[in-house]
Amino acid sequence: MMRWLAAWMACIVVMLVLDAAWIGGIAQPVYQQGIGHLMAEQFDGVAAAAFYLMYGVALMVFAVAPGGVTTPWRGTLARGALFGLFAYATYDLTNMATLRDWPLAMSLMDMAWGSMASLAAVAGGKSVFDR
Repeated sequence: MMRWLAAWMACIVVMLVLDAAWIGGIAQPVYQQGIGHLMAEQFDGVAAAAFYLMYGVALMVFAVAPGGVTTPWRGTLARGALFGLFAYATYDLTNMATLRDWPLAMSLMDMAWGSMASLAAVAGGKSVFDR
């Protein structure tokens, strides 16, 4: 159980570090231009914490250690990338379907980011889980 928890924390830390760099620097101007009118005045830390805690569990369950066992690296990384793509696509495509003027280019960028960041997070989690 401790091994699983340590790997879960590794997934979360990797996602937090990458998202801080991504959202705080690279993507912020794109989001501001595309959906600035929808963005909150203040960051909601409780909602963000809930997301990272839950997303870390999902990465562990569906990619790093499905069934609580270790799996080959190739499959782990593929599952992580696909999970990230599907999770971020759920958000982006739902917004495209329901919100006026939701930018396609931003959604494509966001889905690619979700896939890459999730792949990196499961790599971090797996490196801890396999020790």
